[in-house]
This record gives sequence, C-alpha cells and structure tokens, in this order.
Amino acid sequence: MSAPTPAPVTINVDGKELQVPAGMNLIDALERHGIEIPHYCYHPRLTVAGNCRMCLVETGMPMRDRQTNQPVLEADGKPKIGWGPKPAVACTTNCTPGLHVRTKTPMVKDCQEGVMEFLLVNHPLDCPICDQAGECKLQEFATDYGRGYSRFVEEKNVKPKRTRLGPRVTLDDERCILCSRCVRFCSEIAKDDVLGFIERGSHSTLTCYPGRELNNNYSLNTVDICPVGALTSTDFRFKMRVWFLKSVPSICTESSVGVNTLVWSREGKIYRITPRDNGAVNDSWMSDSGREIFKQVEAPNRIDFFAVDNRKCPANDALARVATLLKGGRVAYIASAQSSLEEQFLLRQIVEIEPGPVSLVSRARNGDGLLISNDATPNLRGAFLAGLARELPGTNLKKLHGQLETGEIGTIFAVNEDLSALGFSDDLLRRANVIYLGTHANKTSDLAQVVLPGLTVFEKTGSFVNQQWRAQRFFQVVPGPAGTVPDIQVLAQLLARISGSNAAPSTPDAVWQLLSARVPQLAGWTWESLGAQGKVLDASAWAHLTFSEGKSLHYDPAALTAVKTG
Repeated sequence: MSAPTPAPVTINVDGKELQVPAGMNLIDALERHGIEIPHYCYHPRLTVAGNCRMCLVETGMPMRDRQTNQPVLEADGKPKIGWGPKPAVACTTNCTPGLHVRTKTPMVKDCQEGVMEFLLVNHPLDCPICDQAGECKLQEFATDYGRGYSRFVEEKNVKPKRTRLGPRVTLDDERCILCSRCVRFCSEIAKDDVLGFIERGSHSTLTCYPGRELNNNYSLNTVDICPVGALTSTDFRFKMRVWFLKSVPSICTESSVGVNTLVWSREGKIYRITPRDNGAVNDSWMSDSGREIFKQVEAPNRIDFFAVDNRKCPANDALARVATLLKGGRVAYIASAQSSLEEQFLLRQIVEIEPGPVSLVSRARNGDGLLISNDATPNLRGAFLAGLARELPGTNLKKLHGQLETGEIGTIFAVNEDLSALGFSDDLLRRANVIYLGTHANKTSDLAQVVLPGLTVFEKTGSFVNQQWRAQRFFQVVPGPAGTVPDIQVLAQLLARISGSNAAPSTPDAVWQLLSARVPQLAGWTWESLGAQGKVLDASAWAHLTFSEGKSLHYDPAALTAVKTG
C-alpha cells in the first residue's frame, strides 16, 4: 500500500507564502514551486550529507514569548521572525509550519560565491575536453552563482587522472568536489560499500578500499549522479558530446521490473542509456547490464530482410506465403513476452481467425532483489491481458514437441523464440512449416520457410506491462534496418490478409481503441493516457497466479498477497 500523502503546511520564502508537504526536504519543496536552491552533495534518493554547503540559505521561525508562549508581534501586527545568526544548509532543513526562508539576501549570495570559489580552487580548467560538458552542475552554478573571476594565483593540486575504479567506471580525480554521492550510493543502494576518501583537505582523493574495485552491476549510477566530470563511463567516454544527442523515453527489457530509461542517440546511432526517474518503479537507478542492451541493434546477426525458402523477397510475398500456411490449418503459435502489448493483442486476433494452441516460454532466473527480477522478460503480464496466456508458461514445450512428432501440428508461427535452443531437433523442425518473426538470426530462422524481420524495442513504439501490472509506454529511438517495418505493422498486414479486410489497426493508438473496448481492465484507457509514469491496472482476475518474481525495489508479492487476503 502506498504511504499517505503528508498534509500541506505553509512556509514563507522570500516574502511569499507557499503550500508544501509537511516534512519535505526544503530543496525538493522549493523545486516544486520553480525555486532553485543550488546543491551538489544532496540527492533526493540518498541520505543527507550536508558537506558541500552550496545550499546555504537564511532560515527563521515566528518568535514566541518565553514566559507566556504567546506570539511576538511586530508593530504592524505581523509575527516577528527570529532569524538565525548564521545561514543554514537547506538540505538538512525540513518544512514545518511557519518556516521562513531567504534565498536571495547578500549573506546567501556571498556564501554561494565563496563556496563556488572554494570548489574551483583546485578544479582544472578543462571544460572543453571534459565528458561532463553540457550537463555539468559546476559549469551551471559557476555561471549562475559564482563571482565570475578567480582570486587564486597559486599552483593547483594535481590528482590522479584516468584511474580505473572498476571495469565500467573511470575516475578523473582532479575534478572531484568530494560530494560523496557515489560513496553513499554504493553503501545505501547497491549495498556494496567499496568507495571512500583518503588523505585530508585539498589532497583528499576518492578511491576503492584496498583489494576491492567498483564492480557491482549498478556502478554506472555513480556516473549518473556525479555532478561534475569526475566519474565517467568507460564505454561512453569521449565518444559523443551530449548536446548533439537526443533522448527518448523507453523501458528496459532486461526484466519484468520495467525500469524507466532515456535512450540517447544521434543520426540513427545509439550511444548510451541512462535511467529515467520514476519513484514508483526504479527511482533514479538502473542496472549496468541493462545499459548494454542497445548494442543488440547493430549485432552482426540482425535479420534485415523478408525471406521465403531462404531467399530474400518483397514483404508482400512473404506475408502472402504466411497467410497461405496459416489458412492450411494445424497451426501452433509460440508467442513472446518480449513483444509489446499491442503486438500480443494483434497476434491474439490472428489466433482467433486461424485457431491453434499458443505457447509461451518461461524466462525465469535469479534476480538481484533490486531492479532485476526473476522474470527475464518485460511483458509476460501483457500476454495475459491480451488473451494469449491463461496459465504461467513452462520452461519447455513438451506438448508441442509431441504434436510435431505425431504430425498433429503442421505449421509453427514462432515470435522471437529459437526452437532449437528449446530442444527441437533440426529433423523435427523440418517436419513442419516454420514461420519466424524475430530480430536476430538463429537456428530456427535458418530452418524457417518464411522469415519476417522484427525490430528491437529501440526501433518501435508500444507499451509493456511490468510486474506491478503497470502499463508503460516506450518510443522509437532510431529507425530499423532499411527494408523493415515495425512488428505491429507486419502483424496488422497479416491480420488484414487472413481476415479479408482492407486494413487492420497498425499504430499503438489504434490498437488501444480495440484494447479499451475488449479488455475490461483497460476500459476507458488510451495509449496517451498512460503518461510518462504509466498506470497500474486492476489485476484481480489473475490474483490466483503465482509469478516467479520475488521482492524488488518497489515490488513485494508478500505485501500484495496480504492486501488481497486482508
């Protein structure tokens, strides 16, 4: 169950009264109202350190008479504010009724300029070659809150450069401002207390504990939260300037957690993936392994053309052959939990016209209890919603194996599943007509009579349903290989052929109109209504199923069971 929303309280900021949630951190509360409090060490998902001092503000509270406890009033009848003699750090200040804050006074401005000057004392002047250029808080705050000049004439300290902290993270320590975000992340979120500071004063240096390295599967989150260019991704380092890149919202397909991501590309090439904040799913984090998935786009075994009998052909010829095979009967379908909800729904419409048993393959494994679940697919629950699945998938297809041996099945329509890897021999597959819709070549595509090229999640638009039964959208980042079309259009054209209609829905919006009309749990929903954070649907119809996932960051099956039975 979600925590109750704190009651609003009134605080006064620079003479204006604002309504904010009680107890909220002052930096976060003011950000809601468009007021920026500059900060480096503070991060809303980590404990408060209060060591950078960039967020200094003046604070005060209405005064009360010590003897009578009555409010002390000014001559005009307004409460008299007892301002603190010294500035306070905003990151350790929580919103309480009557709190008064000043963010633009000469004292605050002098503090900000002094902190910026101190942070830049030993910082190198290498912005033109820094990997963080374009998204660096040190650059931004130096412009907005710094003096604009330096009084430092001594020689800067030289610290270690290009230090390997781990297999994926490189440290340029001379840029480090000792904010300790990375140290706290490893200790509190990744539960791998491996980073720390050594030496003192301006000689302080970030390093790993002796005999250790930063090698957990969440190490690149330290790069994301580093406010300067100290921690860099070894893979992305010096490959592209961030202002040349465009970011597109997407969903990580590594598991059923449904981690929200941003995929960064330029001119049809993906360069990196970073987490997208969603406090209900993944907070601000994602796994390192999930960031590598984009490399499958340019894998040498990509399927990039339609083929019939191992010969390249136009899409219409391949779809005509598929329609003929499906109309011949004795068809079995192998659906995929990697497919989008829209694709699964269209496949279900095809099954209704040309009936046959539908199978899914379990992709269960051991998750990490954080952001990688036991289910290594992003959309198993979508298959239930689309009507493709009625029971949890198994780890093999023994029944289909037997049906092939007896000749009960004559055609197999497989979506992104390599039947050879599931124990089907070449001789057994040759007994049937195999139709393969997938992204990468394998033994099944080599033996298939018809091959339909599929697109990766980065090359199409759609939605997934994660382990929380939260429907979430993803968007096309880069175009697919020349000559290919999105899976949803392939299935729509095939559906039109076998149904005898002129057209079938071939966009997420159009498919969702049908989903909304036919799936009670989605009644009144549209694809647009899912928004940036997704929407949780009523999953009571599947409450009897025991999915493979255990507890993760924002998912606790035990708590859900308690709510259902309570």
